[in-house]
Amino acid sequence: MNFHAFTVPEIPLIRNGDDLAELICERAHLQDRDIIAIASTIVAKAEGRILELAEIVPTDRAIAIAERNESDPRFVQAVLDESAEILLESPFLLVKARGESGNICVNAGIDGSNIEEGHIILLPEDSDLSAKNIRKKIFSITDKKVSVIVTDTNGRAFRDGQIGVAIGISGILATRDWRGSRDLFGSVLEVANEAIVDEIASAANLLLGEGGDGTPVVVIRGFDYYAEEEGIKRIHFPASEDVIRSALRFFPQRFFSQKNRVKNCPSGEG
Repeated sequence: MNFHAFTVPEIPLIRNGDDLAELICERAHLQDRDIIAIASTIVAKAEGRILELAEIVPTDRAIAIAERNESDPRFVQAVLDESAEILLESPFLLVKARGESGNICVNAGIDGSNIEEGHIILLPEDSDLSAKNIRKKIFSITDKKVSVIVTDTNGRAFRDGQIGVAIGISGILATRDWRGSRDLFGSVLEVANEAIVDEIASAANLLLGEGGDGTPVVVIRGFDYYAEEEGIKRIHFPASEDVIRSALRFFPQRFFSQKNRVKNCPSGEG
């Protein structure tokens, strides 16, 4: 079993209103069951999800959080505006982003890179819908059934470094459930539910790059996991089952200030 991945070449700088499906189809010979991973930044740009910092007026709450986190209060205000729930205020903002996908991430996924100075990029308003629309348009152009994954980079609890994750999907299941099958020794698997779309997003991220590579679209070929089912929602724990989110809601915020992180750590490490 094998698959290969390649970037779609010569994707131009994306502007509001650009047709991503058309741009991709013009530059790649797509096949049935290809998986197309697209960086959320260009999806957001095509949808006009860009703000100018100078036009944002921060509230008192945003100013207070910015002072604690040593950040721009206008940026903080944008994060608050794009958040359905604040899980941590300091030393960084960890939130549940607004919109259908319910992605939990730092700063509501708002990014100040790969955009003109003084501007920020929000996440797509509905990444599942974005993925669906791109997939449908690709089919209308090529008559090929493909899967689309909108990706973003997220940090991970307990580990340094960021990886690619899926924040919107269409034409692919979010997970592959191994529960009920047997391992090499005949034992029944009870907890093995593989996050397929996150693994694909992470593999694609090796080629998407984080800097000035200019390769925001990757095609994965040879890994056939096509399905008509839509949506990333099933990959998120329901609030009632998410023990980490529950703990964060009740843990006193004061323990998360930079000062107290060092003060309360016996080894002196933050």
